[in-house]
Amino acid sequence: MTEKILYFDMDGVLADFQGYVDQNPPDPDVEVDEIDGLFAQLEPIEGAIDAFNILFEHFDCYILSTAPWGNVSAWSDKREWVERYLGEAAKKRLILSHNKHLNMGDYLIDDRTANGAGQFTGEHIHFGTDQFPDWDAVLQYLLGDQQ
Repeated sequence: MTEKILYFDMDGVLADFQGYVDQNPPDPDVEVDEIDGLFAQLEPIEGAIDAFNILFEHFDCYILSTAPWGNVSAWSDKREWVERYLGEAAKKRLILSHNKHLNMGDYLIDDRTANGAGQFTGEHIHFGTDQFPDWDAVLQYLLGDQQ
């Protein structure tokens, strides 16, 4: 039996981008995702790390994220974040792309439809919506009683 492939978006799904912005409002003249070092400072979303570890036991998991072109540190910040919070399980499983739909898999957990998420050929689990408001809802949907 082939393991199903599951992709996790990072910002807004695993890492709390909006929470950081709410607590640290940027200068209105600055594009928030262009702030040097920003992505290294994000905290995990509640339940995200546990959910990743649980789902890692059942799926072939990858982190599929977009990094802003104008923020060079974002690329390394995201890699460091994955290493810090997801550890060995996620080592070498970070994919940075502005075209998420080019990746083949069964599921993509993403909070937006941008950057190809809306055209993903597997199932887009739209995190933060009424159907999937949090990690408990996602785990219930993907695993049911297997948790």
